[in-house]
Amino acid sequence: MLPLQPENKTTFGRRIKEGDLVILYERHDRMKAVRVQSGAESGNKFGVFAHSDWIGKPFGTKVFSKKGGFVYLLAPTPELWTLVLSHRTQILYIADISFVVSFLEICPGCLVLESGTGSGSLTTALARAVAPTGHVYTFDFHELRADSAREDFEKNGLSSLITVEVRDIQGKGFPEKFCGDVDAVFLDLPQPWLALPSATEALKPDGILCSFSPCIEQVQHVCEILNTTDFTDVRTFEVLLRTYEVREKSFTKKVEDKSFDEISTSNSFPCKRLCSEVEGDDTLCKPTNVQGKEGMTEKVQTVMARPYPETKGHTGYLTFARRCV
Repeated sequence: MLPLQPENKTTFGRRIKEGDLVILYERHDRMKAVRVQSGAESGNKFGVFAHSDWIGKPFGTKVFSKKGGFVYLLAPTPELWTLVLSHRTQILYIADISFVVSFLEICPGCLVLESGTGSGSLTTALARAVAPTGHVYTFDFHELRADSAREDFEKNGLSSLITVEVRDIQGKGFPEKFCGDVDAVFLDLPQPWLALPSATEALKPDGILCSFSPCIEQVQHVCEILNTTDFTDVRTFEVLLRTYEVREKSFTKKVEDKSFDEISTSNSFPCKRLCSEVEGDDTLCKPTNVQGKEGMTEKVQTVMARPYPETKGHTGYLTFARRCV
């Protein structure tokens, strides 16, 4: 998944080979991860797709089924992996993840501690941010969950960047071996204030802590403790993402007191879509005029934008603080 070695670099220029993980993309809200195996097939409502047809093609290729349907073969980036991974717990999504990576100031070579591995969504993004010389140590108190996450990281080629350990951070804290060496700490715990003492010891001076909490009462308790310890610049954020739908729509407009020539030459509703994409006609669309029972009408096409009716709301609060001495 990550460019750790030049020969294994995952880019659109690299050819797909057997054993690769490929994101089978149908549309933005429908995709899945598939391991390429010679002789295997993947099917959906668009048809059956033979894996042998994928081998040798570059990532980003559009492949067709015998029915004429198609899908795209995409490279498995952390952003796409977040959308297709198995949910063992509630996960962080791209909006929160990008905010966390940015505000924790994570860069190649950083040492990062994470408590609350869960499904590994954030862990994968952290690994890419610290690659190729950094490392992420992630802890989870649930042994089966930790084993599943470790297996996912090994399959995705991230085991050299991520170490998964079973440990109750709220009860035992972070291991003492990290004392004063850590660049950033991320906490996703029901009682994050219990882990603050060990997180403080682990962080370097000027290191940054982030705590993710779904409830504002958790935030209040964490901030109260942070303001009385060796931390400064304590800030809390809520990231809300609003997605827009942009599509071309046609509607019929009733025309009054205009001659046919006036209607066909007036283009009060500009449309940038090509009239005939198949024939390659690069002229602008013009209104279509129809003489009906109620008089002359014209069919107009235009591009409309509106927010999606179902927008994801609150996910959690992100509290950041910088360790000072």
